[in-house]
Amino acid sequence: MPYHGGPMTEAMYYVLLALIRPNHGYQLMQAITDVSKGRLQMGPGTLYGVLSRMQKDGLICLEDSDGRRKTYRITAEGEVALRMEYARLKSVIEDSEMLEEGDK
Repeated sequence: MPYHGGPMTEAMYYVLLALIRPNHGYQLMQAITDVSKGRLQMGPGTLYGVLSRMQKDGLICLEDSDGRRKTYRITAEGEVALRMEYARLKSVIEDSEMLEEGDK
């Protein structure tokens, strides 16, 4: 069943963001930690569950496999979904600006 938009989990969002450059599992865990500035650290169980689901949804694909190491990359559909989620998150922040107004 393809992904049809709607809010993504934080894990999905960061996996897609980290897969702008193709990566394999261990590198991907490190890239997620780096891109989230250490805020999100994903373990192998969570990561491989998310990767499996996103592959079924057509958001990522297997680029290479040497039997032991699998390298994944974001698909065109995945990039569209990532950009849609980015726009949604920006709107959420913009809609919440009244919180900052109260601090002034």
